[in-house]
Amino acid sequence: MTEAVAFPQDRTCPYHPPAAYDPLREARPLSRVTLYDGRSVWIVTGHAAARRLLADQRLSTDSTREAFPLPSERFATVRSRRRAALLGVDDPEHNVQRRMLIPSFSLKRTADLRPRIQRTVDGLLDAMAEQGPPAELVSAFALPVPSIVICDLLGVPYADHDFFEAQSRRLLRGPTAEDTEDARDRLEGYLGDLVERKRDKPGDGVLDDLIEQQLAQGRIDKQELIELATILLVAGHETTANMISLGTYTLLRHPEQLAELKADPSLMATAVEELLRFLSIADGMLRVATEDIDVEGTTIRADDGVIFSTSVINRDTAAYAEPDTLDWHRSARHHLAFGFGIHQCLGQNLARAEMEIALRTLFERLPGLRLAAPAEEIPFKPGDTIQGMLELPVTW
Repeated sequence: MTEAVAFPQDRTCPYHPPAAYDPLREARPLSRVTLYDGRSVWIVTGHAAARRLLADQRLSTDSTREAFPLPSERFATVRSRRRAALLGVDDPEHNVQRRMLIPSFSLKRTADLRPRIQRTVDGLLDAMAEQGPPAELVSAFALPVPSIVICDLLGVPYADHDFFEAQSRRLLRGPTAEDTEDARDRLEGYLGDLVERKRDKPGDGVLDDLIEQQLAQGRIDKQELIELATILLVAGHETTANMISLGTYTLLRHPEQLAELKADPSLMATAVEELLRFLSIADGMLRVATEDIDVEGTTIRADDGVIFSTSVINRDTAAYAEPDTLDWHRSARHHLAFGFGIHQCLGQNLARAEMEIALRTLFERLPGLRLAAPAEEIPFKPGDTIQGMLELPVTW
């Protein structure tokens, strides 16, 4: 056991876990951390223990439970108001919601989308090349790629992207609880209006399918549909945008590994898995125990809060040799960047395809790509939200 470390903390380097988490790495697989309000909760940092516990349905994702651990005051205000669809519900309700969406995010559906993803990437890079260097890669490329794709898939007008991207930013890292709550209300209001428009004039997106097959049949109500759409829209562009921007930054900071990737593009699929492991941008999956659970000689008691630090779990030396090194030749597919168990990320197939196509094409089209500012001066996101670059100035 270690003295309790405060959680979450900011990274000192955008692609490494916070240095303050070093005691947690040494104390694997389980120790204690302290939240913003002084509450002490368990943190899981061992890879094998994390897989066992994430598959254990005695750990709940229901944030409305009084004992649920919340990492900041603004999240406590918003997440305790009601359960989040899909991410914040347990089985059997979670299973019902997930089964509605599985066909839309299957390997086959993703394979069918790859030509459209490629066209999107090509179009954005055409625009960058036409404008000429320098460029700000987050706004010009990393964010639009998944935003356009998820809009196309869901049937949300991309013309509205400025609005929902801004609200997503406020939702995930608003400075106050009021700001975060207002952002969610605005997003849900927008999607509620969109549902009504689609009832009158259907399209061919996932949202249209849910309206026809679930809402119209009385299997879900409108509020549940809006909450599902909110999760899909926000998660569908925010996470992948951060992986593309931070992945690009990381590659530019590792020239030997980037050179190897350029010399052998067939490594890209495994490189994506290694980047997912190495970067672990969604750091801090939250659960609460509903019963006592014995793990690794320790008992997690009912109502204990449990946090899974993916940035530390995915650097476990018991699972990965030299985990702080980027290695395209390791088998990293069993990483926990997408979680594990019943709540494993539904959109992981799509995210992999977007990353692979975006990164491969970016360095093929702009082989001389490099940072346009000193690396240490480029801002990245704080530790209480999804990790990534706030901006990424580049030239070529």
